[in-house]
Amino acid sequence: MVSKNMEDLVSLCKRRGFIFQSNEIYGGLQGVYDYGPLGVELKNNLKQAWWKSMIYERNDVEGLDASILTGREVLKHSGHEDTFSDPLVDCKKCKGRFRADHLINDKCPQCGSDDLTEPRPFNLMFKTAVGPIDDGSNYAYLRPETAQQIFTNFKNILDSTNKSIPFGIAQIGKAFRNEVTPGKFIFRVREFEQMELEFFVEPGKDEDWHEFWVNERVDWWIAQGIDKKNIKKLYVDKEDLSHYSKATVDLMYEFPHGSEELEGIANRTDFDLGSHTKNQSEFSINAEVMENKQSTTKLGVQNLETKKWFIPYVIEPSAGVDRGVLAILNEAYKEESTGNDNSRIVLGLKPHLSPIKAAVIPLKRNNEELVIKATEIQKHLQSLGLGRVILENSGNIGKGYRRHDEIGTPICITVDFESLENQTYTLRDRDTMDQKRLDLKGLIEAYRNLFN
Repeated sequence: MVSKNMEDLVSLCKRRGFIFQSNEIYGGLQGVYDYGPLGVELKNNLKQAWWKSMIYERNDVEGLDASILTGREVLKHSGHEDTFSDPLVDCKKCKGRFRADHLINDKCPQCGSDDLTEPRPFNLMFKTAVGPIDDGSNYAYLRPETAQQIFTNFKNILDSTNKSIPFGIAQIGKAFRNEVTPGKFIFRVREFEQMELEFFVEPGKDEDWHEFWVNERVDWWIAQGIDKKNIKKLYVDKEDLSHYSKATVDLMYEFPHGSEELEGIANRTDFDLGSHTKNQSEFSINAEVMENKQSTTKLGVQNLETKKWFIPYVIEPSAGVDRGVLAILNEAYKEESTGNDNSRIVLGLKPHLSPIKAAVIPLKRNNEELVIKATEIQKHLQSLGLGRVILENSGNIGKGYRRHDEIGTPICITVDFESLENQTYTLRDRDTMDQKRLDLKGLIEAYRNLFN
């Protein structure tokens, strides 16, 4: 059972310290959110799972952490300056402003009026001055996506790692879009993180690789706890494709507000490297690209058998971290009956994603012996390096269990007076609520088994 509505998730996230509205004490900054103590752990765990699957479990992908500030030449030749915009309309009656492609029956969603302005393009990129003088001539952009710096670093990584086609470059990082209508909690925001892979392949082999990565990405989301039935592959119609795309498959997920894109996997052809390369006329570039006389580097590679140079095609799986967090929370949210008209809220998170891996709870908070023993257990488990282990010294076992059920902690370990006598401890499972007594060796084994 997933959450019944978005309000359930928003309430849980604020109550338990996952996500807060940014600048809330001043009324909030629309479309911007802050991740609290538990949220930052969940977010980092999701990013680490992605990084592990892309970099550590493969031999054909390298990592990158590129700058956020992006020179205008990059975004000029990528097409962003000309095409990265939304159609915008104003309501003449209520003065509201909306995206034209989000209107229903060409009526204002705020007041219902059909007295609207003609659509006009609104550029989504944030611009900032570079240097001490803000005269409008020296500026850069906050990157609207992480992909472009991967393409501009293609030759650097190719030369420094001795990779050969096919290979990929992966990056996780912040991106910024001045969304006209941010909303739906963290689904559409102005400052967000992306997990993007640009996988470079030979022309002619691109369609097979595209299919490969579509299937890989579905399997990965399932491994993170998303039910397969809640993911649908949407093959984007030709007329709806981005200007650079030969084919795109969107992985659609049933969010609380409806079915929307969780991740897109695009076949970007040779548009990107073709747009940024020096001496474009020397290559047979299939995509329609802008003439580039500013690039200083050739971004082609040589086929060692035919000795011909070519511009690689790019397969791009691109996922939003924030959307991923929202989907994971939604999927994990459960309301369960515990009998006698009682119920509990549980986040059934996969252990590797859980913000807290284990909680150690002394039976009495004011008993020095119990607290010392619980602290020893907590430090021992923490030293294993599998994630955050906390001491839950609240003095109320029932409330401690309910709190950790609600934040997704897989196991709770209770230190009681019997523990002082025979060195055994009660381990409680979040999902089944089963309890068993184990010695320290058994605790460590059970804890490690969570992540195997």
